Amino acid sequence: MDISCQFATSLASPEHIAAAETLGYRRAWLFDTPAQSPDVWAMLALAAGRTERIGLGPGVLVPGLRHPMVNASGAATLAALAPGRVAVAFGTGFNGARALGASPATWSYLKSYVLTFRALLRGQTVEWDGQPIRMLHPEGHAPDRPIELPVLISALGPKGLAITREIADGLFSVNNQTDHAHEFSWAALGIHGTVLDNLEPLDSARVRAAAGAGHALAYHATYEFGGDVTQLPGGQEWLDVITAEPERERHFAVHDQHLVGLNRADEAAWAAGGWKAIPATTVTGSPAQISEQLVRYAEAGITEIIYQPVGPDLVRELERFMPVAR
Repeated sequence: MDISCQFATSLASPEHIAAAETLGYRRAWLFDTPAQSPDVWAMLALAAGRTERIGLGPGVLVPGLRHPMVNASGAATLAALAPGRVAVAFGTGFNGARALGASPATWSYLKSYVLTFRALLRGQTVEWDGQPIRMLHPEGHAPDRPIELPVLISALGPKGLAITREIADGLFSVNNQTDHAHEFSWAALGIHGTVLDNLEPLDSARVRAAAGAGHALAYHATYEFGGDVTQLPGGQEWLDVITAEPERERHFAVHDQHLVGLNRADEAAWAAGGWKAIPATTVTGSPAQISEQLVRYAEAGITEIIYQPVGPDLVRELERFMPVAR
């Protein structure tokens, strides 16, 4: 099982990716979240110049954010800067879309988008928005086409899984979504959490900083997918903060600090005892407990673990996790 990492894209991401390479991580993925992050392609390009071995890729690209030619050109650029190291993941859009108040892409749209993206990289002429398009990059402006890059798709339900089997090279999932991993030769799983020190309490300031944002994802996702967030510990307190906002602006309250820190609603849930659920919502525990969980993921068919560090010292979190993962 490959041990990779993922970052909420920041201006320090190239530095963090360089540190991850030194620590032995297989691949580094960056979020495509324009409402809270610098441009994903720019940060990956900078990371390419600071590294030699680590794989690089956006995880995940959201089709509604850019014309497919823009992402094809970005992927071609990265492939030129980091040959043999690039992979690309797509999804219908969670934070990347919903933080803009937008709906996720339909699966039919994502399928068409990914097929167009791959055809462009192969040098083919394809139709988009009723017009034929083709990469016109002359020599020195992109690698020679065809450019073959592996593509993963983030999917949970039957429609997404069917499209992933049909057009992708693998599955990209998150937080314990392993039911269909065995169906794919490449099954990547994003996880959050932290390795606990001996007798370290779950409500410590360090655990709050390192695992709190990953824990808060449970509230964000439950709310956005139409679940009952009040069933989570501290869920009513979380929901009270969200519903106090004007309905048209609630997406700001939900997605502020997404997978970076705790927003006001997340803080309310934490104060109400929500932290007690961290062992269930994240991969947080002793080194032995985390090692056992990673073994269970491997047995479920996961071939790549993607660990996202959070907190004031991301490199230290990477350092904590790698010995346990190995």
